[in-house]
Amino acid sequence: MSLITISRRLGAVLLALALAACAAPQQAPLEIRSGVIEQINPTQIASNQHQGVGAVIGGLTGVGIGSLIGGGTGRDVAMVAGAVGGALIGNEVQKRNDQPIAGQQIIVRTTTGVLVVVTQPVGAPLSVGQKVFIQGYGESARVTPQ
Repeated sequence: MSLITISRRLGAVLLALALAACAAPQQAPLEIRSGVIEQINPTQIASNQHQGVGAVIGGLTGVGIGSLIGGGTGRDVAMVAGAVGGALIGNEVQKRNDQPIAGQQIIVRTTTGVLVVVTQPVGAPLSVGQKVFIQGYGESARVTPQ
């Protein structure tokens, strides 16, 4: 397999990754439960909003810079090396710049008696004993005042 073929396939893979990173997740049906807050604990939430974007941008930048070097097979090698190196560097830069955000771990006893734990970013003021709604389920669940 020639380096031109490899660089074209690598470019196609990087483009597919870039498009996949921009795709919106599918919305699950909304489920609403009610209950009373039993406990609130402060916590930190890892930022994962743009996972992979640094690697994709770094890889594309590396391909662009590599295409400016030399000609022929040497240029193809520079493009592939630039893509790989740029992806690695871009991923590391993104990891270092992602800061955790302030969050709350909220324990709610639902009207059916079940305890539900929801971790979410700090938002509307909530307090122990307050009646609330739990909207959604899983990682997308959120506690809101009634």
